[in-house]
Amino acid sequence: MSSDSGTSHRGLWVLFCGALLVAFFILGFFGRDVYRQAPPIPGQVVTTDGDLLLTRDDILTGQQVWQSTGGQQLGSIWGHGAYQAPDWSADWLHRESEALLGLWAEREYGRPFAALDATARGGLQARLTEELRTNTYDAATDTVTVSPDRAEAMRRTAAHYDALFGGAPALAGLRDDYAMARVTVPDAARRERLTDFFFWTSWASATNRPGRTVTYTNNWPHEPLIGNTPTAANVLWSLISVLMLLAGIGAFVWWHSFRSAPEPEVEAPGTDPLAGIQLTPSMRAVAKYLGVIVALFVVQVLLGAVTAHYTVEGQSFFGFPLADYLPYSLTRTWHIQTAMFWIATAFLAAGLFLAPAVGGAEPRFQRLGVNVLFGALLVVVAGSLAGEWMAIHQKLPLEWSFLLGHQGYEYVDLGRVWQIALFVGLLLWLALMLRALAPALRRRDAARSLVLMFTAATTAVGLMYGAGFFFSARTHLTVMEYWRWWVVHLWVEGFFEVFATAAIALIFASLGLVQKRHAGAAVIASSALFLFAGIPGTFHHLYFSGTPTSIMAIGASFSALEVIPLVVIGFEAYQTSRLQRVTAWMRKYRWPVIFFVGVAFWNLVGAGLFGFLINPPIALYYMQGLNTTPVHAHTALFGVYGLLSLGLVLVIARVLTGHRVWNEKWLGISFWAMNLGLGLMVGLSLLPIGLAQAWASITHGLWFARSAEFLQQPWIEALRWLRIVGDTIFLVGVGSFAWFLAGLWRGWSYERVAAPEPVRGAAASHAA
Repeated sequence: MSSDSGTSHRGLWVLFCGALLVAFFILGFFGRDVYRQAPPIPGQVVTTDGDLLLTRDDILTGQQVWQSTGGQQLGSIWGHGAYQAPDWSADWLHRESEALLGLWAEREYGRPFAALDATARGGLQARLTEELRTNTYDAATDTVTVSPDRAEAMRRTAAHYDALFGGAPALAGLRDDYAMARVTVPDAARRERLTDFFFWTSWASATNRPGRTVTYTNNWPHEPLIGNTPTAANVLWSLISVLMLLAGIGAFVWWHSFRSAPEPEVEAPGTDPLAGIQLTPSMRAVAKYLGVIVALFVVQVLLGAVTAHYTVEGQSFFGFPLADYLPYSLTRTWHIQTAMFWIATAFLAAGLFLAPAVGGAEPRFQRLGVNVLFGALLVVVAGSLAGEWMAIHQKLPLEWSFLLGHQGYEYVDLGRVWQIALFVGLLLWLALMLRALAPALRRRDAARSLVLMFTAATTAVGLMYGAGFFFSARTHLTVMEYWRWWVVHLWVEGFFEVFATAAIALIFASLGLVQKRHAGAAVIASSALFLFAGIPGTFHHLYFSGTPTSIMAIGASFSALEVIPLVVIGFEAYQTSRLQRVTAWMRKYRWPVIFFVGVAFWNLVGAGLFGFLINPPIALYYMQGLNTTPVHAHTALFGVYGLLSLGLVLVIARVLTGHRVWNEKWLGISFWAMNLGLGLMVGLSLLPIGLAQAWASITHGLWFARSAEFLQQPWIEALRWLRIVGDTIFLVGVGSFAWFLAGLWRGWSYERVAAPEPVRGAAASHAA
């Protein structure tokens, strides 16, 4: 066997497989604790007088009502969700606490709690802490017992939410501040169950675990009234995570600086190797995917602009009552979901386009499969968006809302029927990919390791989405979060990253710009490091979701390691950038390369800096659910995956248009406007608001940082209006990109080539 064969990377393959096995073992082994130590959902909640207040069925039905309203797209629960309305767990906890303090103060002192002296207030607050933090759950009877006073405080708190979600005129201004529909839940019985669910999420946040002085949610949210403050474990594992990061960076830089085998120089071919590729029918059929990608991209960005505008005008769009038709929870749902759709479609299209070229042959009926998959994707997109509209407008029976309408969970919002249809589409895509790659898998040449990694990543992308089926509408919220983050963190942030790394390496290797054998080794090694840290690092999303301290320890330690490769991202960006100048014909690929350089920049800033900003447990304790999270989300999701997807679109378009010379003016405007707009969106608005909220959260508690009282201050409103600067510039970039792609179809995005002059000799002969 040749020394260039994939077997020469046997050691790297052992490292890669070992990293995967260890990482998934940790995720699964400690995942048992997620199930075992989730906060109990009591069979019943009763008073000490024996009055029945609510049941487990009431709580779970309330969870379904919450899902039907948009769930995490309207406010948040345990910090996960939207940022305009309150975090309902924190808000309920504070309102119930104030109600109980107010009840005692009026009865025992005849005055409001705020009017009492410090000694009286301190005594009542100590009593409140004892009342709320004491665990009265009896496992033998499956019952939580509360005092009649607390039951009255619960009733008063529930009345507020019944009025808020039911359209009471007195709370119209507050609904405006929260960007809520005028009547979010018309049915009174549904509203009652919704308040039962809110109570339970707050109960878990305030109640100590048996035999511990820490609540089920690790003392989250910060609530000074009952002594909810960071735990010792929180601070300790935050310090350890920083130590892990520094040690890992030192080791990685040391290895990178002193490794004995630097990347070999490659002499670029004299002509473009891709110019000679025979475009197959299935590769040509991928062209239609590009149009859908750009269309969804435009729609997604416009929805984002509308959603951002609701944060300043509540239910209107420059005076027009748009929320009557497209409320905030719906536009935010569609904004996130269309982003997932167009980015995922770009990856699928890139795979379908590359596979026949890598395999060297067009499998039978491949074009038919590509077209069938295209139709299926359109059905899933249209069906899921329509279902979400019906669910949020409360037009579906509750039992059908999760199936056909809205699951209520960020990034997996689409109804279960559409989720199944999407998974079937992914399996079809996987089948099309594997049959096209089969000839390349049988070859034992220098590209074997690269092809194997591309195939492995393809398989993971096709299958890992199935993790979203391990929860249902009535699954325990803690267990649901565990599986949801398998989809969001592992499928999107994990295996899509590996797929993209392998795809770009394949493109550059096919262009003859890097050695295939070396590229294969680099992809294996980088993927092993990334996945070893990233798979257990999934737990950093679960610090305060009803999980034990072990989840915090694993999540903090491993997620810190995810940042390590980003310390040399500048070197990667430089190496990528210089590829556009290695040979004259590479100018054709100048803009795809520049987009890939942009990916490297935002990997460092968005995924690295802004990611680690909220990653240590002590930071996330105060910042979870604040605008610091969309800072990371926007710069990582669009800055990394968005720009990467657009770069892949340009590679496909470049090969499909052959030798025709592009007029790249609009591409230049697009790239710089989108990147500048993204930077201004974050720098002028999201980040300042997020840091201001962090201050409010640390000083007063999370409830205050998310309250209308804080967020509707004039200077916060001004920061929100400033976002229009970045958004407008970003929209110019999006429009320029769409205009350029449309011009490839209609003709205006090509350079005009002058007609050849007549040959003088022939003209003279004719004249004679």
